[in-house]
Amino acid sequence: MDLATARRHISSALARMNAAYGQPLFDEWAVLGRGGRGGVLAYTGPRPERFRRDMPGDAAPLRAEAAGQPSGVGDLVFALEAGGTRYDAFLRLGEASYLVCNHTTKTLAEIRADPGWLKVQPVLFELGEKFRADPLEE
Repeated sequence: MDLATARRHISSALARMNAAYGQPLFDEWAVLGRGGRGGVLAYTGPRPERFRRDMPGDAAPLRAEAAGQPSGVGDLVFALEAGGTRYDAFLRLGEASYLVCNHTTKTLAEIRADPGWLKVQPVLFELGEKFRADPLEE
């Protein structure tokens, strides 16, 4: 899958998640690459001027949560207690690319306490399956 198609799938899934949840689920997301292009490949959110600079600290809780866990394309990892601008979740999109999602004012534990969270699960699963079937090409 190319980046433009990946962005369309992600944007569509996030819109469906927001509708299912009844309010914005994640107010920030980015596609990050470690491969040929590397860095921030796409970003949507409230802090475009700070996102790249804050990335190392914001990724730390999620990186710690993912450490030692196998992660295949399409797999999700969550950091339940990552508050503020620290990333709440990542989805592996390709061999060296990831979608990171965040709600900049709530933790994932707070998000999951809302009954709407259960309605979001099928959309998250479906998005992961899209990338499992057709990974993002770096």
